[in-house]
Amino acid sequence: MKRYLLLAWAIMLLGETLQAQPQIVAHRGYWRTDGSAQNSLTSLQKAADLGLWGSEFDVWITADGVPVVFHDDSFDDMRIEDTPYATLMNHRLSNGEFLPTLQQYLQLGKRLPDIQLVLEIKPHKTAERELRIVKACVELAQMLEIEERVDYISFSRYVCEQLHQLSPHSKVAYLNGDLPPAVLKEMGLTGIDYHFSHYENNPQWVEQAKSLGLEVNVWTVDGEEGLTKYAHTKGIDLITTNDPEILQSILAGEQ
Repeated sequence: MKRYLLLAWAIMLLGETLQAQPQIVAHRGYWRTDGSAQNSLTSLQKAADLGLWGSEFDVWITADGVPVVFHDDSFDDMRIEDTPYATLMNHRLSNGEFLPTLQQYLQLGKRLPDIQLVLEIKPHKTAERELRIVKACVELAQMLEIEERVDYISFSRYVCEQLHQLSPHSKVAYLNGDLPPAVLKEMGLTGIDYHFSHYENNPQWVEQAKSLGLEVNVWTVDGEEGLTKYAHTKGIDLITTNDPEILQSILAGEQ
């Protein structure tokens, strides 16, 4: 009996150790590799091929209401939210791919069932445009029947509030770093997703978030030193990085 209890205790400790490891999110997909580019379809495919937990990507909506995947507010000197999709569609990313629509991106994600899709909605000029892109993103996820595979993040408080209203069962995390965890909990959000500098300036926020049941993500952490630090920081659930292979090696060394 004593031997059984010791074995059960050891298994429990092992389970806690494994659960304590943060999950890896590829920042703008896995793009620091041959043939890839930030926010490209290839970057999503390569993140999945690497066996990562999630792949983050950025979304804008065009002047005529087409959500597209791109980081900057302008593409080839055209401001995305002021430009119709037909004007943008034949322009290419650095790896030669055409600018992907969100529908194309989510369709590929649906075919890659083991990776979570971390969808960042960029702040737009007006609340009207932000509500339009929130509705478009939620409707696409519902149409493709992958709501549970899509986690939402945004620097816009309004976007986060609208996401919670329109998709109350989805994970929604705030990026801007100016609100303490208790406020986000009151908003109905499920997580904090802050740049590492905000945790350094407010070290109590991680523990506060965990006590409130919020998920904690840290971005964007690159290089062996920084990744090692946050891989060992108690309470960190997710690490968003441009160096997912380095973080994989660090975490593998702890097993």
